This record gives sequence, structure tokens and C-alpha cells, in this order.
Amino acid sequence: MKGKQLAFIIVLVLLADQALKFYIKTNYYIGEEHKVMGNWFRLHFVENEGMAWGWKFGGGFGKIILTLFRLVAVILGTFYLRNIIKKNFHKGFIICAGLIYAGALGNLLDSMFYGLIFENSDPLMQNTAKLVSFGQGYTSFLHGRVVDMLYFPIITNAHFPSWVPIWGGEDFEFFRPVFNLADASISVGVIVILICQKKFFPHKEKESAGENNTAEA
Repeated sequence: MKGKQLAFIIVLVLLADQALKFYIKTNYYIGEEHKVMGNWFRLHFVENEGMAWGWKFGGGFGKIILTLFRLVAVILGTFYLRNIIKKNFHKGFIICAGLIYAGALGNLLDSMFYGLIFENSDPLMQNTAKLVSFGQGYTSFLHGRVVDMLYFPIITNAHFPSWVPIWGGEDFEFFRPVFNLADASISVGVIVILICQKKFFPHKEKESAGENNTAEA
């Protein structure tokens, strides 16, 4: 697979991710929700200060560490993608690695720059954020919040049976997390790699089989 082809996929994911985030950021107030398809697919605007799927890590200092970690991962990922293309890895694996890279970069842009270019959206005021002059936003460099909006509450108003440990009798909802296209890109890349690893790395299977035959002999 050529580098230009992978770059096209990465740019396409980034443009779609950032376009949707800009739309939500400038047209929804935090907490606003609209149904797209029935009750099971909704756009629900939340801002995530931490990792993917809403996880948090260590307050303001943790936010800086997380953003810097993402930055280092993206930089190293650039060299890794170039290396696997050069070594002619399986096309499917290269695409999956590119999806993971694009997702990481998409969320990194939010963390690095959104706090500098957007005003704050207050759920009490129900105001939509507007673009402002660079550096006049709601927070400083590296402290931006990631925009999430994709919400799929396929199963609602359900309850865990009383016999279920820890969660017995509590409300149950599937799928609860609110995420974005960057998160989805990362998840798709990881899941496909896990499912198709034998296809992506057939030589490792052969080496493993050869070692087993040698041991039996």
C-alpha cells in the first residue's frame, strides 16, 4: 500500500471528525440532544476532559500529561506507519493502523487547540460556543476538552437481575458511552486487528507451527 493512499484515508477521517465536532460545538449547547433515528441513535453533546469514552486522569496536571502522551504517540505513530508501509505489511493492517493514528490525532487536535479557539459553552446558559481569536478561548494550550456527540442507547429502562453481583437491581443501558468519530476510528482499527491478526501476520502462525513441530520431534 502506498503512503499517499493511507494519507488520503487519514485525512478523510480527520476531516469528517473535525467537521462534525465543529458543527456540534457551534450549534449545540452542552447537554443538548436530538434524535437522529428513532430512540436508538442520537446526537448528544458532551465534552470529555480525559481519555476516550469519558475516562478521566489526574485533574489539570493529568490532562497535560494525557495530551503530551497523545502527542508523543502521534509522532511515534508517524514513523511507525512509514515503517510498515516500507516493509510492505498487509494492506488491511496498514489501514487499521492508519485508522488508529487518525483517531488519536483527531482527539489530540481537540486537546491542543479547542480551548484556544472556542469560547466556553455553559449548560446553564444553554449557549452555543463561538469561534474566537486564537488564544482567547475558554482555556489554555493542552487543556482543551474533547467533543463527543454519538450516542446509541439501544437498550434503555432495563435493570440488572437481583442475582447479578455488584450491579444487581441497578438500571442498565446499552450502549451508554457518548463518543466521537475519532474514538470510533480507533475502536474499529483495534477490533479488526484483533479479529484478523492471523490474516495480517500469517508468518507468525507458520513460525509458531514450526516451533511446535520441532519440539514434538
